[in-house]
Amino acid sequence: MSTKYRFIPNGTITSSLGFLAGASSAGGKSSGTLDLGILYSEQPCSSAGVFTTNKIKAAPVLLCQSHLQNRRAQAIVANSGCANACTGSQGSTDATEMAALTAKKLGLSTEYVLVASTGMIGIPLPMKLIRAAIDKAELSKAGGQDFTKAIMTTDTFPKQIAVAANIGAHEITVGGCAKGAGMIHPNMATLLCFLTTDAAVEVGLLESALQEAVNISFNMITVDGDTSTNDTVLLLANGASGNNPIKQGTPEAYEFQQALESVCVHLAKCIARDGEGATKLIEVCVEGALTSADARMAARTIASSPLVKTAVHGCDPNWGRIVAALGRSGAEIKESRIDLAIGDTRILESGRSVLFDEEKARATLAKAELPINVNLNLGKESATAWGCDLSKEYVTINSEYTT
Repeated sequence: MSTKYRFIPNGTITSSLGFLAGASSAGGKSSGTLDLGILYSEQPCSSAGVFTTNKIKAAPVLLCQSHLQNRRAQAIVANSGCANACTGSQGSTDATEMAALTAKKLGLSTEYVLVASTGMIGIPLPMKLIRAAIDKAELSKAGGQDFTKAIMTTDTFPKQIAVAANIGAHEITVGGCAKGAGMIHPNMATLLCFLTTDAAVEVGLLESALQEAVNISFNMITVDGDTSTNDTVLLLANGASGNNPIKQGTPEAYEFQQALESVCVHLAKCIARDGEGATKLIEVCVEGALTSADARMAARTIASSPLVKTAVHGCDPNWGRIVAALGRSGAEIKESRIDLAIGDTRILESGRSVLFDEEKARATLAKAELPINVNLNLGKESATAWGCDLSKEYVTINSEYTT
């Protein structure tokens, strides 16, 4: 991260000026814990979103895409436990009612409210309980923490962050929270992410900045190769910091992009680290690619390989699995130029295997974070992808998900 930025201790979506949040329980989780959250900006926001490319899209995704046509929003209501996907016309009616009830509570127009849902597919929302939960949710500056907890499903820890940045004469904040541990292989972009900033940002820049940030973060993580029906990333900018609107092509735009990307990468790594049943975070760095697309394909293919993931789980330095995944990735490669290292253990040099200490390699594989570094030595492009190991616990969690 640039030295101009600093992490805010216990930062979250309400660290940005002018944002309030809160949560309550609608009974969507058998545990009775928080499962409905509301995020609210005291001022109207320029807004942008990036959504799943799955051809089956949940009702809240379709509603957000419709409401964002005016590129303005002021609130988000999100529930967990029920995805409101594959629920037909009733699902659309229910998503609209969630927006309308939240709008009434906050004194807004319905089209200024965005909706997100996560959980089981094919089950109608428990609207009687949702209505009561929206009504009783209390919003505050400290409510970002509860909002983050309310969107969790199989997550084992809350995922949230905020950074402060100096842009011109003003300090601006970018905050974010996310949920996701399974059904993770975004192509936008089960993953939800909500981002706030008190910076004033021209909407064209806001949209392009979010897409680029998603491309290098959430679109570079994988847990199990599945793309959800509900993947949603939303960014709200309310201008409460008082800065002049940031314009494309300016130094201020670059600084804002760096701050936004730092938040998104942090949250993306949290999701990969928290993969269902995971014990290790895998970071795959590919350098020397001819094109950015090649670098991205290579890194994601290695990170998503079930054979690589299981080898990492078993601390097995079976590097042939990495090379095989690289070879089928679709990236342009020349075997005679490939360098490969697992941590600081050199495995390949110019396409030829070198003698290495297997015990040292196993010790590296046993660590909580595992770097895999590949240099194709063909060009100047690079990319990083994040994944996790594949354990027996993943099978257990997903074989018993509805029971």
